[in-house]
Amino acid sequence: MVHHDFDHEELFSRRCILVNGPVIVGAGPSGLAVGAGLHQQGVPFVILDRADCIASLWQNKTYDRLKLHLPKQFCQLPYFPFPPNFPEYPSKYQFIDYLESYAKKFEISPRFNESVQSAKYDESCGLWRVRTVADNGEVEYICRWLVVATGENAEKVVPEFEGLDEFDGTVMHACDYRSGEVFDGKRVLVVGCGNSGMEVSLDLCHHNAFPSMVVRSSVHILPREIGGKSTFELATSLRKWLPLKVVDKILLVLTRCTLGNLEKYGIKRPLMGPLQLKNVEGKTPVLDIGALQKIKSGKIQIVPGIKKFSPGRVELVNGANLEIDSVILATGYCSNVPSWLKENGLFSKEGRFSEGWKGKAGVYAVGFTGGGLLGASLDATRIAQDIGKIWNQETKRTNHYVTVSCDRRCNK
Repeated sequence: MVHHDFDHEELFSRRCILVNGPVIVGAGPSGLAVGAGLHQQGVPFVILDRADCIASLWQNKTYDRLKLHLPKQFCQLPYFPFPPNFPEYPSKYQFIDYLESYAKKFEISPRFNESVQSAKYDESCGLWRVRTVADNGEVEYICRWLVVATGENAEKVVPEFEGLDEFDGTVMHACDYRSGEVFDGKRVLVVGCGNSGMEVSLDLCHHNAFPSMVVRSSVHILPREIGGKSTFELATSLRKWLPLKVVDKILLVLTRCTLGNLEKYGIKRPLMGPLQLKNVEGKTPVLDIGALQKIKSGKIQIVPGIKKFSPGRVELVNGANLEIDSVILATGYCSNVPSWLKENGLFSKEGRFSEGWKGKAGVYAVGFTGGGLLGASLDATRIAQDIGKIWNQETKRTNHYVTVSCDRRCNK
């Protein structure tokens, strides 16, 4: 009986699944949007995700007070708008509910708890071989199209700091931060001044903590709204008529009038304008939702870069020393695609897709163009239409996928 179970497990661990359509890696908003587009055209597909739920970054790695930074019309996915009763800036919980409804509407059922180990194009047969590991063994998916939808925020970035291992307080990444409630009365060093660093610092203030925020380099901070209109919406409208550099100058003048001179608080602006900087270096400007008021009032202290940590304190590059109880690393995220996509040149070391949204040999990427949810939705629509056109021309609409037992050659 034991021998029989062993043979069964060995056989199961070598399963191959032939997918008569694309394999989508990632069940976040980008992957769901591609799936919805394919569903609309009757194209079969498989979505794989290493987590146990859709949009795991939103569900498991975001703080409680998070809201969408842009108005809802710029964040909804294709073919399915937000409910009309949702506010202009939905909360993370409302967004998660929306994504759950989205998956249900388009009959999307991802295969959870399957971690992709490798994806390689087999030139001998013109197909992709996607190998995963799950609790019940290894599986290899064979498909013509591969859609990479894991996004640019799959893995947390944790820089090395001298002496951090000697620091005797709490150290966590922003992905593990939920609320400032546990930091009541604590002196907290927030490392990073992006959207996450700003919002975490603001939340700490709301829970009676004493945050200091490290601003190591220059950063563009823009008001979320200008004159009652979304700054993003304003920039998008101006870009239809004016060159990017001119729009940047207009935004900076309006920002200066709205937010004032931030240099006296220790915040310097880059020489390059916010839109140009995003296009060239992929750096997203920070949208202020209240943190600047706390900075101006002194509730959030701005400090320069870190030299080293020691028990209960941090020494800064200007020689100052701060006594601190906790450290929150709002140091961002990166893609993990280069670790499993075994094709050179498609993704940079930073995880950016070099081809835009469509590569060679049937590989696509969605959510890597730095355009946020709106950009991902546009990419997803293009991808679904591109695959759907070919599939409807060349593939009969039968046998969504076939599970077959394979010999060892299948897993080489």
